[in-house]
Amino acid sequence: MKKIAIYPGTFDPLTNGHIDIIERALKIFDELIVAVAHNPHKNPLFTVEERLEMLKLVMKDMKGVKVEDFDGLLMDYAQKKGANVVIRGLRAVSDFEYEFQMALTNRKLNDQVETVFLMPAESYTYLSSRIVKEVVGLGGHVNEFVPEIVEQRLREKLREKFWSK
Repeated sequence: MKKIAIYPGTFDPLTNGHIDIIERALKIFDELIVAVAHNPHKNPLFTVEERLEMLKLVMKDMKGVKVEDFDGLLMDYAQKKGANVVIRGLRAVSDFEYEFQMALTNRKLNDQVETVFLMPAESYTYLSSRIVKEVVGLGGHVNEFVPEIVEQRLREKLREKFWSK
């Protein structure tokens, strides 16, 4: 039986920290579904379609990775996909409280799905999508933090946002 895991997130944008977690998960699971969440509460910079496109471009040569989007409850999506594990990345203690609450809530919703926490490489523990967007928005370079295509799309998107005002 295949071990299928889901790595959910907004990925707005995808960072090298996310990629590090994906690579670690692939060492443990046969198949990993990187699932882009429709989360209107987060007010994302990129549309779901744009995030899916970037993820697919970056993941195209990674065996065992599927990139999809989902709407609604993660536990319903996991059941539909036949996954019994959810992957979550933990960068620092500050992530733990929220992730712990989510894991316990998900367990109440579906006790057949386990949450597995993975820590990224030390060099990515401070990295977040929010910080990447701020750096690019202020004219900085983020080539050490994100794939080249993501930095390019960030610059285009932030230029559009700035000039559309």
